[in-house]
Amino acid sequence: MGLEGAPQEAITAWSARGSGENSKVGIVLVHGFTSTPSVLRPWAEFLNGHGFTVRVPLLPGHGTSITDLDSVNWRQWPDEIEIQINHLLNECEKVFLCGFSMGAAASLHVASRYQSQLTGLILVNPMIHRKNAWPTAVKIASRFVKSFGTAGSDIKRGDVIQWKYDRTPMRAAHQLLRLLEETRPLLPRIKLPLLLFRSVTDHTLPASNSEIIVREIGSSVKEQLSLHNSFHVAPLDHDQEIIFSESLRFIQEFIA
Repeated sequence: MGLEGAPQEAITAWSARGSGENSKVGIVLVHGFTSTPSVLRPWAEFLNGHGFTVRVPLLPGHGTSITDLDSVNWRQWPDEIEIQINHLLNECEKVFLCGFSMGAAASLHVASRYQSQLTGLILVNPMIHRKNAWPTAVKIASRFVKSFGTAGSDIKRGDVIQWKYDRTPMRAAHQLLRLLEETRPLLPRIKLPLLLFRSVTDHTLPASNSEIIVREIGSSVKEQLSLHNSFHVAPLDHDQEIIFSESLRFIQEFIA
């Protein structure tokens, strides 16, 4: 699914102040590679409906054109998350970080440096490696191949849309691999409580991604929940209510 015809509100950053006692709890939700905030908007609205202050950033290079994604450096993705966290730290007492797919990798990179300011980490079908994909080889290939077509959204439901690019610049793919390469060694440093959701059937990322994170992260509290009726884009799929309710439970547990 390309971005042609996408509602502007679906492909731009979204934020909402909380209400009541939960308004002092902030949550940043980070979308995946070639995607947009549309994939996390329902989850963010659910959390905001329970009084939390939420921010769903648009990562650099996304939501516009693949020309913009072609020129992005991988560091810009964690940098944008840091901006959002710092906004919340100015008005909230506790902040949680939620990442989906590549957004999880970028979130982990930030969490390794911000864990003294963060309260918890929630990941959905996270990415941390791409087997048999080497940054140097992809960088060389980018000199000859500018972009490649991407598969449609990996969603079991047939009545929802993830607004995303339908092509991926080869240079951006190289930057994605650089992000993963730089992030994995940081996992042992991360001590934050972790809730991880993994779809049992995921045609985009193998289970090894979640397994690596659970095995190598330094968190003493790490909970993994399996999603049995969703594919990769689980925040929009049949099991989204499980993600919503279990993330709420997890957050409430650590703000009590």
